[in-house]
Amino acid sequence: MLKPFLDRWRLCAVLVAAAMLATAHAFETFGGYAPCTLCLRQREVYWAILGVGLAFMVVVRMPGGPRWREATCWVLALGFAVSCAVAVYHAGAEWKFWPGPQACASGGGGVNAADLSAFLEGAKVKPPACDEAAWVFAGLSMASWNALISLGLTGLSGLAALRERAKQ
Repeated sequence: MLKPFLDRWRLCAVLVAAAMLATAHAFETFGGYAPCTLCLRQREVYWAILGVGLAFMVVVRMPGGPRWREATCWVLALGFAVSCAVAVYHAGAEWKFWPGPQACASGGGGVNAADLSAFLEGAKVKPPACDEAAWVFAGLSMASWNALISLGLTGLSGLAALRERAKQ
């Protein structure tokens, strides 16, 4: 069942990273959920995976490239593991297991006219707090879901790498 996906894992990783980014941007654009600092960090990891995955798709098709097939899957596994670690850190901060970064502390209050005026004049806007789950589904925050998805993708990347090794 997984064979077709594992055989094209670099493409799958790129598509999944793009889908995760599209989902995050949809929540922001259509759902009105402004990203906190850690949300943006999680997106940075997916952007890196997307870029590296695209580069790997080219590398393995170049002369001598097939010998890099296994290594590219391990690098993608590392990228998804980093994504999982950032998401676990974020979820832990949301559920108050540990403090989040100082830049993410809850600041309370909503937006008022003075804040909007300052924004229009070029003042820096404080992102939402990282230690409050803005969206929860089935008892898990968005960061928690990202951690689970990233963990699964780390495992699939490892399986793809082992499959590439078996082909050699």
